[in-house]
Amino acid sequence: MKSHLLVSMTIAAAVAATSSGCTTIPSGRSGVEWTLTQGTIDRTLEEGFHFVSPFSRIYTVDLRQQQQEVHVDVLANNGLNIQLNTSILFQPVPGEVANLIRQVGPDYYSTLIVPYVSSSARRVVGRYSPEEIYSSKREQIEAEIRDQVSTKLEGQHVRVGAVLIREVHLPQEVEQAIQTKLREEQRALEMQFVLERERGEAERKRIEAQGIADYQATISKGLNADIIQWNGIEATEKLAESANAKVVIIGSGKDGLPVILNTPEPATTTGNATARAR
Repeated sequence: MKSHLLVSMTIAAAVAATSSGCTTIPSGRSGVEWTLTQGTIDRTLEEGFHFVSPFSRIYTVDLRQQQQEVHVDVLANNGLNIQLNTSILFQPVPGEVANLIRQVGPDYYSTLIVPYVSSSARRVVGRYSPEEIYSSKREQIEAEIRDQVSTKLEGQHVRVGAVLIREVHLPQEVEQAIQTKLREEQRALEMQFVLERERGEAERKRIEAQGIADYQATISKGLNADIIQWNGIEATEKLAESANAKVVIIGSGKDGLPVILNTPEPATTTGNATARAR
């Protein structure tokens, strides 16, 4: 009796599962249930396991930020043809997935993002020169393209996080000319730095020389013969007390100052110094 009941319950569960159906929405994604019989979107399915109608179709939309490459042919402001390789970072707006599927469809990347990025890139790049696109204005161009695409996508249930220019392909002769110009500009900047450094060093030496001259002028005003003679006597006393071999002649120098003569070897007889007086 119990075995028959168990079999009956198993059959009933299988029939119920078959008639209802089920689906699993992976992590980071959202699902949209579209009923085939009614031709309408019934509900949005969050990540996890769900029972659904066997007569419905499930659209799974990735809610995470995604990256795709877009190759665009554009014209610079001088009419030169340029190829841009760009990376687009985008994602659907959470909570608006059902409207995205209903109004745009599951292939929203090809339907919305690629055309908007291409048209915005052509409009923005057309205002710049090849040199600016190649080097100095790349970040500014990226920001302007992103802003224009974001404006066009308002209310479309998708948002663009960034538009990055990965590569800029110019005609070979134009690219070589730009690289040559950039190298020359770097050399000019380096030479300017060297000249500024030399000017700074010359100014430092001029200030140092002026300081020495001012010092000497200040000292000379306060000097006289008596002070000079007194300083000479003090210096003589200090030299006489040192252990170096020398000859000190007292009173024989100019203005009566001592004359000090160093000897090549230490004296071996009467000490380190010999004094003679006239």
